[in-house]
Amino acid sequence: MSLLWSRMDPENMVADTPEVGEVEKIEGNKNMKGEQLANGASTAAILPKFLTKHIPQRLYPESHKEPRSFCYRHHPDFKCKRQADESNMDVLQRGLENLPEQDQEAITHMWSLFSAAPAYERNLILQGILSQCCSPQLSYVSSMLRDLNRIDFVSALPSEISFKILCYLDASSLCKAAQVSHRWKMLADDDIVWHRMCEQHIDRKCTKCGWGLPLLEKRRLYESKKAIEERVQKLKESELEAEEDNKEDVAVLEVPSSTLKHKDSCLVTKGPEITSSTAVTDADEAAYERAAKRLKTNSESAEQIPVETSVPTRLTRPWKDVYSERLKVEQNWRRGRYQLKVLKGHTDGVMCLQFDHSVIITGSYDTTARVWDIETGNLLRVLSGHVRGVRALMFDDTKLITGSMDRTIRIWNYKTGECVSTLRGHTDGVVSLHFDSTLLASGSADSTIRVWNFKEKSFMTLRGHTDWVNSVFIHSETQTLFSASDDTTVRMWDLNTRECLRVFGGAQGINVSPNFQGHIGQVQVVIPVKIRSENEDDKDSDHSHDHGSSHGLISGVDSDHSSLPDDGDFKEKHDGSSDGSETSSSQVSRTLTRRQRRLPNILTASLDNTIKLWDSNTGECVKTLFGHVEGVWGLAADNFRIVSGAHDRLVKIWDRQSGRCLHTFSGHSAPVACVSLSDSRVASGSDDGEVRIYSFGVA
Repeated sequence: MSLLWSRMDPENMVADTPEVGEVEKIEGNKNMKGEQLANGASTAAILPKFLTKHIPQRLYPESHKEPRSFCYRHHPDFKCKRQADESNMDVLQRGLENLPEQDQEAITHMWSLFSAAPAYERNLILQGILSQCCSPQLSYVSSMLRDLNRIDFVSALPSEISFKILCYLDASSLCKAAQVSHRWKMLADDDIVWHRMCEQHIDRKCTKCGWGLPLLEKRRLYESKKAIEERVQKLKESELEAEEDNKEDVAVLEVPSSTLKHKDSCLVTKGPEITSSTAVTDADEAAYERAAKRLKTNSESAEQIPVETSVPTRLTRPWKDVYSERLKVEQNWRRGRYQLKVLKGHTDGVMCLQFDHSVIITGSYDTTARVWDIETGNLLRVLSGHVRGVRALMFDDTKLITGSMDRTIRIWNYKTGECVSTLRGHTDGVVSLHFDSTLLASGSADSTIRVWNFKEKSFMTLRGHTDWVNSVFIHSETQTLFSASDDTTVRMWDLNTRECLRVFGGAQGINVSPNFQGHIGQVQVVIPVKIRSENEDDKDSDHSHDHGSSHGLISGVDSDHSSLPDDGDFKEKHDGSSDGSETSSSQVSRTLTRRQRRLPNILTASLDNTIKLWDSNTGECVKTLFGHVEGVWGLAADNFRIVSGAHDRLVKIWDRQSGRCLHTFSGHSAPVACVSLSDSRVASGSDDGEVRIYSFGVA
């Protein structure tokens, strides 16, 4: 500072001939100049001492006994060192170079003093400087502080805390955070963060953003299973080739002992233990050598194969990739972007269908069921056997079960086209069926429901409906069965007691909804659905609730089709009530209380043009969806969406949570009789004989 003040020397000011008073003034100034020079000399002596005292303590605090406290930014062990701002330092350097050398020296000394000063002295210096600043300078300081106050908290904090903070960000913010620096990218792309993101969104709706992503797990399992099967097949083929080579080599080596000519000719080979003492020619000897070398090579190669190659290893994917894939599929659903495939082949209306990730099976009034490749759309095989239209079907990994208007139920090996078994018993056409575990339920135009038990080889009949039973569904978790009928009612049955627990809609009665909110038209479909609570943290998804004509894969009957009973092998159970009469209120109350916490809600579709959501515990209609202008024939639902097909030739996709219609698809030239839904596809069958597949997956 003294050096700066010295530049204000009055001697440097040029003046004309001084007067007497001015001379005295000049002499006084000379005395002042002398004092300033003396002060400058003393400052020059003090400055090195100040720097000598404080700089070693700042740079090498461990060499001093006196402890010194540091702020977080200047602590020697602090990992988040701020890098120099290259652009600002360039501006600073150019501004300094424009000044005279003495000014540069003075400013450098000021920086050195401030840098060497402890925290208390720094505060004093800053207070003094700021007290002398005018408004423009204070504004400049304020603008500089905006950037200087920002710290890299991700690098400053422990990784565990950084992960905790990043887990509160949404996907878009995480992607932006990954662009900040290498350190941020490493943490923002970590599996810990994205696994949490997947937990919040996949197969459920996030309570914060309202987004939900498809599961897509069945497809992943199918692809991994297919890859494992291919790998196992290749291993079997390689083993067979090796065995054939060994047999050929052994045949070459086994020479009759009658051909012995030389006692000293002995050949011993390792692998299969073979010892032969033979008299051989030069050609035979060459053949022996080739065979022995071949056997040795095969045995060594077999021993050198690591265990990992024979056991398929599971390749893991980053959770960010998993989230990204599902996000693309969900965006396709929301924006209505799909690829359309039309299957033609049936000569009459398609009444039922179901698909998985490899095939789609359709049933038609042309009396056949057809198996198609869902990826290519090629027809794989035609299943013939029914003599009237196929109205219902369902399949899993090993079998296909079809119900027909010819009053029979047939069980097929759809991979070979063989009809394994035929069930008879209904007195009219079979129009609906569903199986789960060891039970098969069938609904008929004779107004009855039959529940077939494959394990006990028995069946029971449930009576109560007064018209066609258009839909049945077994909810194995609560041991209940839901049925929908042309008599405009939906019934819930107890499979253990064979009691009718509740009637949704229809005529008033003891177990009927107190406030009539039921359908006024024939009910075509009933589907149990699981309503997730906001506080539900478990990730287990009830796959039996992803329904429609396409139900989840059922692990019911053993893959050994010979265990399936044929024709009259079933015996009827007569114990308990089966006439659908309403039991006493106390019995129903006890039964419902037992399952109060687990009963699912149900979706129903009717020819009164509406879709209704019911609370199974209270029997009340929770929500009604309006939009179709003619009767609704087909219905499917998962955790996010509802798909409906109606007599108005339209397919509609609804948001299950809000009940809002998201998309409407046209294209069929006749009423849509059935629909099916998965994580990435929708399929619809119509009376025009066509099947339309809408694929929302990633190409």
